[in-house]
Amino acid sequence: MNDLQKDILTATMFIIGLVGFVSGEFIISSTLFASAAIASNINLNRKRIKAEQISC
Repeated sequence: MNDLQKDILTATMFIIGLVGFVSGEFIISSTLFASAAIASNINLNRKRIKAEQISC
């Protein structure tokens, strides 16, 4: 997966979690929000590590 696909997947999880929260599905929306947050942090850390390796 390239970075664009990962960003689209993360945004989709966040939007579906938001829709689930509005409709009252709190357990599902909480899980999706947590998944989106973890995926976002992992992607940011990988990008930062990759940038540090290139600059050295």
